[in-house]
Amino acid sequence: MNKTVAMMLSTAALAAAAGTATPKVKPVTIPLNDGRAIPQFGLGTYNSSVAEAKDALAVALKLGYRHVDTAHAYRNERGVGAAVKESGIPREEIWITSKLWPTDYDHGNAAESIDKMLERLGVDYIDLVYLHQPVGDYMAGWRGLEEAVKQGKIKSIGISNFDMDERAFDEIIAKAKIRPAIVQIELHPYAQRKAFREKCKKLGIAVEGWFPLGGTGGNATLFGDKTIKELAAKYKKSPAQIILRWHVQEGFSTIPGARNSDYIKENIEVYNFKLSEDDMKKIRGLDKEKRFFTSTLAEIQHFKDWNPGD
Repeated sequence: MNKTVAMMLSTAALAAAAGTATPKVKPVTIPLNDGRAIPQFGLGTYNSSVAEAKDALAVALKLGYRHVDTAHAYRNERGVGAAVKESGIPREEIWITSKLWPTDYDHGNAAESIDKMLERLGVDYIDLVYLHQPVGDYMAGWRGLEEAVKQGKIKSIGISNFDMDERAFDEIIAKAKIRPAIVQIELHPYAQRKAFREKCKKLGIAVEGWFPLGGTGGNATLFGDKTIKELAAKYKKSPAQIILRWHVQEGFSTIPGARNSDYIKENIEVYNFKLSEDDMKKIRGLDKEKRFFTSTLAEIQHFKDWNPGD
């Protein structure tokens, strides 16, 4: 089977799943400090192509997802926008998150970059935009986000990965005219980020986790953990569902990535059961502050030299 035929069959299968699925989950939201509320559970699109992001989101929206996370650097915003447009769901019911890459603001070009983002997504406004990395002239980036909020182009703003450089985090907090509504960090049972979460709590900033299942480098490790496996057997759920249910009960926003329609469905079924407090404590006891993304701040400085293009 050649690659084109395989892709057509995959797309057809996803479309069929989207056509037969029915919404089963009413979105649970988390309040933000700007008066808005973000759907707690979302679909991550990291490592998805334009077509994959479109097809996956079409399935997810049919299943009741109302939150999607993309980024300029993922180069799939057009797929996300197309799925939202073709869903028939009112725009205001779908929360779209994207992220500005350092080259989107490091040359005084934040306003232009935000306009291009709106064009790629095919929308009049974006619910949430993060600064993607603590690299380059991030204060110029933050000013650009603040101005876009004033203009109504963006509703909420936040920062992603700034736990890698808490001096940069602290500088934005000190100088911001609009305080970040939410931060996005690597977060899962092996890296629970308790100190940073407490810092954000005191500042009234919500937390969203990426790599909630460990990502491609860590999901096998988390799924193979003895405690996770025992709880999966106890609740008759998958290891992924146990981990995601822990995220939900801890009160984070979480955005597991998936392209397979079965996984998209399985992931959001975490609202169908509840972990006991004793079992929540067992998962909290797994914390090792072990991150699966191990690049240092020095090693990501080259990000400001890479342009994702349009």
